Amino acid sequence: MKWWTEARFGMFIHWGLYALPARHEWVRSREAITEDGYRRYFEQFNPDLYDPKAWVREAKAAGMKYVVVTAKHHDGFCLFDSKHTNYKAPATAAGRDLIAPLIEAMRAEGLKIGLYYSLLDWHHPEYPVDRHHPQAGDAAFREAAKGRDVRKYAAYMRDQVRELLMNYGRIDYMFLDFSFPGPDGKGRDDWESEKLLALIRGLQPEILVNDRLDLLDVPGGWNFRTPEQFMPREWVTMNGKRVPWETCQTFSGSWGYHRDEATWKSARQLIVMLIEVVSKGGNLLLNVGPTARGLFDGRAQERLEGIGRWMRLHDRSITGCTAAPGEFPKPEKALLTFNPAAGRLYVHVLEWPMGLMTLDGLGGKIRYIQLLNDASEILFKDAANPRDLGYMGFLPGDRKDDDSGKVVLRLPVVKPEVEVPVIEIILK
Repeated sequence: MKWWTEARFGMFIHWGLYALPARHEWVRSREAITEDGYRRYFEQFNPDLYDPKAWVREAKAAGMKYVVVTAKHHDGFCLFDSKHTNYKAPATAAGRDLIAPLIEAMRAEGLKIGLYYSLLDWHHPEYPVDRHHPQAGDAAFREAAKGRDVRKYAAYMRDQVRELLMNYGRIDYMFLDFSFPGPDGKGRDDWESEKLLALIRGLQPEILVNDRLDLLDVPGGWNFRTPEQFMPREWVTMNGKRVPWETCQTFSGSWGYHRDEATWKSARQLIVMLIEVVSKGGNLLLNVGPTARGLFDGRAQERLEGIGRWMRLHDRSITGCTAAPGEFPKPEKALLTFNPAAGRLYVHVLEWPMGLMTLDGLGGKIRYIQLLNDASEILFKDAANPRDLGYMGFLPGDRKDDDSGKVVLRLPVVKPEVEVPVIEIILK
């Protein structure tokens, strides 16, 4: 888990046939599109501007340390060259495996490699109809599909996962999506999850696997929890114990390219999201949905560039960091991260104060303080000393009996010209 825990920030890429309708990656299910109706996107798929090296450069410039790409999504279309289906990129006008050069680009840039594989498959002839299937509401279709054998489909999944884990060298991360047990659903027995996981662990012993195989109660059945599209209130726990976790989030309300979706978060919102996730001991997997021509949407590029400008100056308040120890309370209008290896505490100031800032729990523990963006010194005094309080602009009488652990920082009046200023505290 070491590389993943230190990385803290990755890129999710949702890309496939759904980029053509550009109305959400679940467009086939949402609009109850039949197999024949969806076929037109297969026939038109031709990402002529696809440049995997450019994608990886953009991820790296944004400060991301790993990339997870949809090798196959719920519609069953494969971006890789599988021997077990013709419903794949090499059989379209694209004419080639689109995963292989992306993995090569990740490896060349030193980014860790992640593959997403959907457990759902609305195209496969042996995939039983369930509540998420595009034709779930078609009684005649359901009747005709009654004889489908989920065991044959489970074997197909294992065959494809074997290809992904044997044909592309080392894979660091596998995101399997998703289980929905219960009436008209699917879970571990349908996927034959334990058999699938044993295959994955056998082929790539050091791979990390997410938590969506419906094996939460099985030892070794998952490496980390994956809250999606929401922010946990605190470090995620299982049975009262903190566990590794990663939240996957979108720029807007869609994972796949959505031309007309307009609820895009600003670069500042995304930066604050990243800081908050790390302040609670988690990872952020931030999604991009490329267009059908193979480009990142201009809105996504703008956000990535904004995040990248901030990360270039503040990477070390994110990478290798985690939640601050409980002895350091979070100041108002700020978030804390902590690098235990370096012994450094980072105060991410969400609303810039007027010259002075008081921190609790740090009295006598500080060696040096600076602004991270320019390494300019921040003067500080322990509030336990009345003389020091006077130096910082307080009167000796302002001292209270419970001030012994407080430290007062003298900050510049003008906020640094970065989205979220960070104060780096080097501890003794």
